[in-house]
Amino acid sequence: MAHHKSAKKRARQDLARRARNRNIRGKLKTAIKNARTALVGSDGGAARDALRNAEREIRKAASKGVLSKKQASRRVSRLARRLNASASS
Repeated sequence: MAHHKSAKKRARQDLARRARNRNIRGKLKTAIKNARTALVGSDGGAARDALRNAEREIRKAASKGVLSKKQASRRVSRLARRLNASASS
């Protein structure tokens, strides 16, 4: 346990940051899962909407520092590639 005032403050900040990151990561995982299930389905409009929502959550997580910018771009790219492949076939 922290003894100094600054260490106690740092511990409080870490807890708050951890809770915020877990919340963002949970929303991110749900959005990606919804997009993947929509891509498997036959409805192209729903898949596009789900992908748009997932991209929004991914970019938001990257801006908050939960994901790196490159990882966010890679995830969006892979989802978009799946959408384009399912639309063309």
